[in-house]
Amino acid sequence: MRDFSYRTATEADIPAIADLMERAILSLQTAFLEPDAIAASRLSMGLDTQLIADRTYFLVEEAGALAGCGGWSFRATLYGGDTSAVARDVRTLDPAKDPARIRAMYTNPDFIRSGVGRLVLALCEDAARAAGFRRAELMATLAGEPLYRACGYTEIERVARMAPAGPPVPGVRMGKALG
Repeated sequence: MRDFSYRTATEADIPAIADLMERAILSLQTAFLEPDAIAASRLSMGLDTQLIADRTYFLVEEAGALAGCGGWSFRATLYGGDTSAVARDVRTLDPAKDPARIRAMYTNPDFIRSGVGRLVLALCEDAARAAGFRRAELMATLAGEPLYRACGYTEIERVARMAPAGPPVPGVRMGKALG
């Protein structure tokens, strides 16, 4: 059993988070995307620092090593980061009728299949539930889809391209009731 700890990310964590995201993008998508699509995935992925400012972004660590990260949002943006080609929408959601957004989940390649993704997802779902949300939605990469399915998310729609520019990078919009 791993000894993970977790905490809310701060602005001081941004360089470490950006490094982990880059490593995960380069490593974990190779079984699902061609190299040009992996390069293009940065047009739809990356860190949205609004999540850190909103204090809805978590870090999972083990013995001081960053094992994974991810967050949830009460804002309308479904996916995309500060520098992505995907338009962001900072409008706040109504927990009574809108789903919370699960956002920017990444696992350090050295920690895959160790429960990091499930832990981050559980932290996000618990926090969204505590904020009054009854449902969550996310945009899964093909690499992330198996984890989300295993955690009870179901497909809403498949998209052929998550960003308006560059080679197509497919995604799967998924949702789950937060009962």
